[in-house]
Order: sequence, then C-alpha cells, then structure tokens
Amino acid sequence: MQVVDCSKCGAKNRIEESRLATSAAKCGRCGETLAVAGSEEDSKPLTITDRTFQREVLQARGRPILVDCWAPWCRPCLMVAPILDRLASESRGQYQIAKLNIDENPQIAARFKIASIPTMLLFKDGQLIDRLIGLQPREAIAERLRVAARSAA
Repeated sequence: MQVVDCSKCGAKNRIEESRLATSAAKCGRCGETLAVAGSEEDSKPLTITDRTFQREVLQARGRPILVDCWAPWCRPCLMVAPILDRLASESRGQYQIAKLNIDENPQIAARFKIASIPTMLLFKDGQLIDRLIGLQPREAIAERLRVAARSAA
C-alpha cells in the first residue's frame, strides 16, 4: 500500500500496488489522476511553457516542483541537465522536476527575473520557496529537494 498526495486538492490517498498494474489511480476526493511514485511521469523532467506554467507549477499541490530555467546554448545548463534527469528518476513521487526553456518562454523568465542561467526555482503549493543560481552540485540540489519534500509532508 502506498500513500500518494493528490497534486490538485492535496488529499492523501492510499493505493493498493496490485491495482496500479491494471488501472490508473484516481484521487478519492476530486477524481484527479494521481502521479504514483515510480510512474513514467515522475521518472523524467516535465517540459513546461509559458502556457502550461500556471497549471503545472502554480496550481500544483502537495509535492514540491523544481523548475530548471535553461537555454540550449548555455553550457552550464547542459551540464546540470543529467543531474536533474537522475534526480527525477530517483524522486519516488516526493518531488517533480520541470524544465523551462527561457528562449522559448520569455514571459515566465521575465516574471521571475531570471538574469542568469541555469536558475532553478523551487515551488511548493504554488509559492516560490527557494532559488538556486548557477551550476550546482548534485548533492546541493538533492538537499534542497529533500528539505522541501519534508516540509510538504
């Protein structure tokens, strides 16, 4: 049995593992499809845009979301990408990693005053709770995610 927080309403849902193989898990309160630890959705970073930012980041509830603000021409961004891919695959549903290409999505970059990249924005329940600027070691990013995930529980 797993306990999964609904990203829409925040309700805690108990899920039987045997059910997961045959059907999509839904929130008992609001009916939202649940992101279950180890699911395909959690195993790689989510690509977000100016259009999807509100829904995917600001309206998300429960677990923290780290938004990697990057550009394809940025060498440090390309160096941090495999670190974030690995952290996403290790998330076990405790947090979400998302990527925002600032060249293609200037509105969000301007809104959060992204002056240098990579910049990683950490959100919880729609609020910006932390900001990491520049190339960071895996351990530093992982620790920030652990602290945010503990506070989300």
